[in-house]
Amino acid sequence: MTAIVETPETTRLLDELTNPIGRDDPYPRYDRLREISRLIRAEDGALVVTGYDECQTVVRDSRLGHFPTDMLGLAGLADWADHPGTYMLFTSLVTLNPPDHTRLRRLVSSAFTARRVAALRPSIERMVDDLLADLAGAGDFIDRFAFPLPVNVIGELLGIPAADRAQFQSLIRDWSQVLETVEPSALEKADPAAATLRDYLTGLVAERRKDPRDDLISALVAVEADGDRLTEDELLTMVAFLFAAGFETTTNLLANGLVALLANPGATIADPGLAAEELLRWDSPVQLVSRVVYEPVEMAGLTIEPGERVVAYLGAGNRDAARFDHPNTLDLRRTDNSPLSFGGGIHYCVGAPLARLEAQIAFPALRSAYPNLALTAEPTRRNSLTLRGYTEMPVATN
Repeated sequence: MTAIVETPETTRLLDELTNPIGRDDPYPRYDRLREISRLIRAEDGALVVTGYDECQTVVRDSRLGHFPTDMLGLAGLADWADHPGTYMLFTSLVTLNPPDHTRLRRLVSSAFTARRVAALRPSIERMVDDLLADLAGAGDFIDRFAFPLPVNVIGELLGIPAADRAQFQSLIRDWSQVLETVEPSALEKADPAAATLRDYLTGLVAERRKDPRDDLISALVAVEADGDRLTEDELLTMVAFLFAAGFETTTNLLANGLVALLANPGATIADPGLAAEELLRWDSPVQLVSRVVYEPVEMAGLTIEPGERVVAYLGAGNRDAARFDHPNTLDLRRTDNSPLSFGGGIHYCVGAPLARLEAQIAFPALRSAYPNLALTAEPTRRNSLTLRGYTEMPVATN
């Protein structure tokens, strides 16, 4: 039977994951933690899991949920609603529990349909072609491809004017710091970024109320289910959440995926769908999530009691040898693949089909257009483990 373990070695490994040395390559540390035990006690009291089955339980089992907002004061966040950065986070789909989450998810799903996503394929293909032409020569892959593709895709879907989209890279990055920490230094950047984003969206939503268009914002303004509608506050938070999630993680997916492909030049993309899943598994753009246990739940043969805070390292679960054959080998033809990268259960990423579609189009096109694409310097990794990616990636195409 597995035991919950806390040793000097596990403490050191977890500490390294919060620093650049561990963030640069967390996977050997994940493997070592899993070798020691599938259940690790962190210094702050959290229960850390690094196995696939345990991570899957955390994201799928309804007996675990997010920390309720009425208890955030116990975590030192009594004034969370007074900070734009934490207010938009803790009232969004990504952190709410049922029944609030159920209601909002039903409403957004009524507007964010598979038909809308599938209809974007021709636009995505045109965007990819245009960006590939712009990438010719030498430049920064993030600025020229990995950011503009998803920001323009989600911008087109939502109905955000093209001229306004570029400003949101830094705004969303500053706001998303609250996913990593809510220390004052993070709020100093997150609060003004969230306020600016909300002010902009307030004006845009008002325009769509007066002049509806064939875009997702207009659909969310009009959406109704069983007589229920989004309030103005819910609408603004929903649009901000969809916009941020729509490009931030996909930018990381494209950047992480390219690094993986360049490190494995012999890996061929025979099936774009299989390749995209493997690149998601190999270096997940979202590395960890946290939940609270609400009812007793079994993990690794132990009963985890209510009140436990559990941190699931999804990136580690994606490299678990108990689930994947040769997990530390990139195999673009891997068929039995079900990465944890988009979460699961009621919090399964609503934009997962869109991110997959972008990856399935972009990676084969990159390989085809620029078979000699190469890094010209070491890419700069973003200062985060929760959202894993890069801020700069200098490349040359020939």
